[in-house]
Amino acid sequence: MITRRTFGAGAGAAACLAAIPRPALAAGGARPWPYLIGADVSWIPEDEFAGATYFADGVAKDPLVILRDAGFNAIKLRLFVDPARGYSSGKPGGPWCDLPRTIAFAKRIKAAGFHLSLTLHYSDTWADPQHQDKPAAWAALTFAQLVDAVHRHTVDALSAMARAGAAPDLVVIGNETTFGMLWPDGRVPLTIPTGNPQTDAVHMRVPGAGGYDRFAMLLKAGIAGARAATPAARVAVHNHLGRHWPIVRHWMDNLLRRGVTFDATGFSCYQQQAQGDWARTFAEFAKAYPDHGFLALEYSSRKRYVNDLVHAQPHGWGSFIWEPTRHQEAIFTRNGINAGEGPKPDLLSQGINTAEAPGAVTEPNTPADGATPSDDDGGRYDADPAFITLYQTMARDYGLAPVRPNRRR
Repeated sequence: MITRRTFGAGAGAAACLAAIPRPALAAGGARPWPYLIGADVSWIPEDEFAGATYFADGVAKDPLVILRDAGFNAIKLRLFVDPARGYSSGKPGGPWCDLPRTIAFAKRIKAAGFHLSLTLHYSDTWADPQHQDKPAAWAALTFAQLVDAVHRHTVDALSAMARAGAAPDLVVIGNETTFGMLWPDGRVPLTIPTGNPQTDAVHMRVPGAGGYDRFAMLLKAGIAGARAATPAARVAVHNHLGRHWPIVRHWMDNLLRRGVTFDATGFSCYQQQAQGDWARTFAEFAKAYPDHGFLALEYSSRKRYVNDLVHAQPHGWGSFIWEPTRHQEAIFTRNGINAGEGPKPDLLSQGINTAEAPGAVTEPNTPADGATPSDDDGGRYDADPAFITLYQTMARDYGLAPVRPNRRR
């Protein structure tokens, strides 16, 4: 049995990784569950602490019930390593997105009948294409120690969730790791232009980057930890450039060539360079990697379009709208207007969405997707009837019912 004490870098790590069984996927990478209509709603406990209340048709309800009634069947959460030293520093009621609060919310999600996914950020704050900062406690570690820390953190977190009866059904190792993780050790320089000048300026020709060899070792450590602690869960990785098939193919090939084994790849789908970019990536991915599934792990606008593209592919497992209570084109309103910033341009030429522009200047501890901390995230949130109807129709058209997680024996 692999334990966090027996895992280490180098030859010992390779032996441990080889010993982790990889669950077989039904029909290659075909979806293992009914299609997931999911939402990442990690802000809800924080906003509820600030006094947020949620309404549908004028009736106060648990926001999870509102989402379930709208046709959502999956929820995704994020976990930081030590948010008291990062994301939650100075925030009242925190630390938010730490392990105890994640477990508490995960139990609530499971009790409501949802499929549960978890993204491990491996940082004390937002890990995304703009920054993949090491946790403060890991800053001085050697690379071998860093690999071990990734494994230990993954095992410890997921084991605690499993003991609490809140084990995730899908574990995402890292968040938007297109350019690697735990920089600079696991950073991957960009070699193919993205078409976004802000991204290209920041991520091409990066000195001191560890490259794919080290990035792969870090991913393997996290994946091994997930397999050991939650063997029934599927494991995914996350690339934010769902619109750019050449970059996705280069990234996937480099990981697979180095023996990184996972079940699915998640894409962020906020913006395209040209119409049809997402459709091309999804179709080409299914042909190139028939043993892998894929998901739209983040999106906001073009809700039906994104889901129809994913659902049309047998390898498309589902989608997760990111923070739909108050991010970008939210599905809730406040004081009669959209609770987020509203819809964003579809094409880069129409204006760059900050979710698509790592390297854009943002405030410290602000995610690259443009979400900005608010001093007043409490108050009343009303479900937008048009969006509720849209998701109900989508669920009906896809033949869905709420998912009760079906654990493999």
